[in-house]
Amino acid sequence: MTTSTAPAEAGTKQTLPIAALALVIALVVQFVGQVKIDLGIGSIIIFPMVWGLVLGLLVSVQRFKPLGLDLQKAASALVGVAVMLLVARLAFNIGPSLPTLVKAGPALLLQEIGHLLGTIALALPLAVLLRMGKATVGATFSLDREPSFAMVSEKYGPDSDQYRGVLAMYVFGTLFGAVFITLLTSLVANWRIFDPLALAMGAGVGSGSMMAASTASIVDAYPAGEEAILGMAAVSNLITTILGVYVGIYIALPLADRVYRLLTGGRDTTAPGSSAPAASAGAGSDEVADNRAFREQVAAASAQVTLPMWRSLGVLTVLGIGTASIAAGALSWKVVGGYAVLLALVLVGLLLAKVSRKISAIVWITTVGAYISSPWFSGAEVLNPLVKSVDFLSIATIMLTLAGLSLGKDIPLLRRIGWKIIPVGLVAITASFLLSTVIAEFALGLWG
Repeated sequence: MTTSTAPAEAGTKQTLPIAALALVIALVVQFVGQVKIDLGIGSIIIFPMVWGLVLGLLVSVQRFKPLGLDLQKAASALVGVAVMLLVARLAFNIGPSLPTLVKAGPALLLQEIGHLLGTIALALPLAVLLRMGKATVGATFSLDREPSFAMVSEKYGPDSDQYRGVLAMYVFGTLFGAVFITLLTSLVANWRIFDPLALAMGAGVGSGSMMAASTASIVDAYPAGEEAILGMAAVSNLITTILGVYVGIYIALPLADRVYRLLTGGRDTTAPGSSAPAASAGAGSDEVADNRAFREQVAAASAQVTLPMWRSLGVLTVLGIGTASIAAGALSWKVVGGYAVLLALVLVGLLLAKVSRKISAIVWITTVGAYISSPWFSGAEVLNPLVKSVDFLSIATIMLTLAGLSLGKDIPLLRRIGWKIIPVGLVAITASFLLSTVIAEFALGLWG
């Protein structure tokens, strides 16, 4: 059977229902607001974006009126554009914070070691102890966002155990990453033992949703430093994203493979009863058929759809103005003007990416946004108040609500990979954040 690898285009029938669902959920959770829970040893903050992710997921998996696969894929396509709006908003925190970022330059680069080594140092040995087999390498060489699929597929192949490890960590991070890092960061920030800028650097784990969730907790603990915290986290996240592919290919993946072979002595450490690839020698006919059906299910869920950019931006603008107005307490022309600036910045970034071909739109959006919001741009005094009227958390609420609505299709993957990815995933996120924060704290002290 031959399948096309080109993304299909979703129509209005898929876009409007998912947009209406997202609008209702986002407005409700934004209106409810954040909830603070005191744990005695510290407190945690659950933000509207977390409620949006959870409610979106519940709608996505419910069986009363199933959410079609085409609708879930349309939601996933909207998430990709929402990320650009979030980056555009965060870019306006980078520009005013450039003097602070320059001062923290060495610390900003040095703490990236924490993101590189955190998962390998702690999560990898745990995965070996739990006998995850070769999937350990794929699951623990990084926090496994989208670029990790390409790295591991090229080195080990798309049917390898290492690739299954990437898939497991990706699904875990997508489902639980933002929720867990919100709780973790909220707890650590309220200990008051780390500089808020060090915490912001640690938040730049390479995932936009996790970074947004983490910085929200830091800002809540240190509201006076909001601008610098958001700017530092955005730059740290950008550095992690830009360097991630090269570091992953040439350092992290080979290092994880070497550490895994060192700890296992080259033996197969897969626990008895773990699922094997369909092509494994000795696999029974029922197991082969089951694995084939599972791969077809995964392929169907993974097939991408695209939306026209004008439609995506139009839907997200309506959702964004609604949630931002609730966050601001009223609908104002400043919010509308702020979204106009963000939309223009996204379109400029897309145009420059098309012209340059080798530099992504995310990099262009961040760079241009940082410049036009910096003290060196003459129009910054006009643009900054407009954009800052748009609460960045309101954009994160939209993004995570849409992500939740798209996740029902990934539930079969979680059933297949088992429980072991849960402790490994929790340790990987914790190690990446804490080790980066500790290194940043030391580096900030060293360089003032």
